[in-house]
Amino acid sequence: MRRLIAIVMAAGFIFAGDVSVAQAARKVRRLPVNEYVDKMKAGWIGQMAGVGWGAPTEFHFNGVIMPLDKMPKWRPQTINQFHQDDIYVEMTFLRTLELYGMDVPIRQAGIDFANSGYPLWHANRAGRDNLRAGIAPPDSGHPQFNKHADDIDYQIEADYAGLIAPGLPNVAIKLGETFGRLMNYGDGLYGGQFVGGMYAEAFFEDDPVKLVKAGLECIPRRSQYAECIRDVLKWYKQDPDDWEKTWQLINEKYHLNTAYRRFSCSGPKSSFNIDAKINGAYIVMGMLYGERDPDESIIISTRCGQDSDCNPSNVGGILFTTIGYEKLPDKFKSALNPEGKFSHTPYNFPMLIKVCEKLVRQTVIKAGGRIEKDASGREVFVIPIRKPKPTRLEQCWEPGPIANSRFTKRELARITATAGRDLSEAISKFAPGWKAAKCGDDMSPGLRAEWAGKKNVLMTHPLNRTVGCVLSKKVKIPAGKKTRLQLVVGHHPDGDWTLLVKANGKELLKRTVGKETAEKGWMQTDVDLSDYAGKEIKLELVNYASDWQWEAGYWAGIELISK
Repeated sequence: MRRLIAIVMAAGFIFAGDVSVAQAARKVRRLPVNEYVDKMKAGWIGQMAGVGWGAPTEFHFNGVIMPLDKMPKWRPQTINQFHQDDIYVEMTFLRTLELYGMDVPIRQAGIDFANSGYPLWHANRAGRDNLRAGIAPPDSGHPQFNKHADDIDYQIEADYAGLIAPGLPNVAIKLGETFGRLMNYGDGLYGGQFVGGMYAEAFFEDDPVKLVKAGLECIPRRSQYAECIRDVLKWYKQDPDDWEKTWQLINEKYHLNTAYRRFSCSGPKSSFNIDAKINGAYIVMGMLYGERDPDESIIISTRCGQDSDCNPSNVGGILFTTIGYEKLPDKFKSALNPEGKFSHTPYNFPMLIKVCEKLVRQTVIKAGGRIEKDASGREVFVIPIRKPKPTRLEQCWEPGPIANSRFTKRELARITATAGRDLSEAISKFAPGWKAAKCGDDMSPGLRAEWAGKKNVLMTHPLNRTVGCVLSKKVKIPAGKKTRLQLVVGHHPDGDWTLLVKANGKELLKRTVGKETAEKGWMQTDVDLSDYAGKEIKLELVNYASDWQWEAGYWAGIELISK
């Protein structure tokens, strides 16, 4: 009996020892550096393939499934996507990380993004305009200043975060806190962290369901975004062979149900839906129903509609990462131009790959990992396993307080780009010598040949709810004369706005321009400048928002009159 007990105890010790070894082994994961580079390279190719293939269909099919015969044909040359916002924004983020390291302050990230020169739309555009106007992050992405905060933008450009964080979801989450908050908030931010989390896991896992669940662990469970992704997983389990049925369920709940469109920039009933949630669902659709087939995954995501180039770009990137560059079909690689440069960035494709490898070496070490050599002398990343720690829950329709973050004068001096639409040509024709700054894009500002019975009218619009469009000019006020500024201003029939007049920063006039003050849509107002006789002053005329509905300012006359 004692001998039997001893044998059992010994066996128990051996078993316990094996478990202990196994547990210790599970605390890290190993990834040969050459395998990392192969997969990371494939991830970039997948993005370029998805966005290029889907580009001709973008927002052509809103709230409907795209017919199969409308799917573009793949051509190898399509891979050369160097002028897509899905990709070139990421280059700015990578350049910032290359120059300042993985702990770059969010304000530096904001300055670099503010100085980017490529065209942008929606949350990216609004966030960059805010930065250029002096609103520092995180307020640049806060709903109070950015009506696009729940849009898709950081989701479409978060691929980099997972591609330089293999097996390190918390790094992808943290990068979202640095770069995603430049333009997004709430679900708009979570979409990017979800995508980054899937990429981080794609270096070790190829099961689409497990990848989606890995991404879910990176975002707050009680968010609408997480609810949406859980729904897609549930509906996929119910109907794994009928993606169109699942699409209908997604459309009914996340497109037609206004409770899930409470911060849609185009309104809760618009067929156009650039909300991060529903487009995130279409990413997951391609991953699950495509069954790891590159063509089918991209095609299904594209046919779901709405932002049907960005969504397949994310799908292609994640899926191709699991496959690796060497195993990709040749049609996705053969025509790649290695010298093509991504718009307004210093990177071509080979440079991009080198920068990512450089950054991931820093990332692994910083995360507590190491770089070893195996028996054959190959370098291997030894990556610690850490449970994801999602950011706090926040919702665009019930946002938390702003941070009151503003750039200092020294920081603003480093931002050389101007905020808003360029009205220089329009204002030179309307009022020579005057300048326009911080003019928003809404309602298509510019010169109107005629408006409400008056000819040659300049239309402006505030940059956002708190930053007005400014018309300015330095003028010399004649000595010994009475001088006044005479303005003829109007409003949209369905809106009003606030007119401010300043001299050397001092407020001289504040008046609402609306139905009660402007007869037949127009108002003449005079501002006495006699106190400045004999002096040079800077005049500023500001088109401020009132309640953010039809806030355009219409200018029919700006005249200095001296007698």
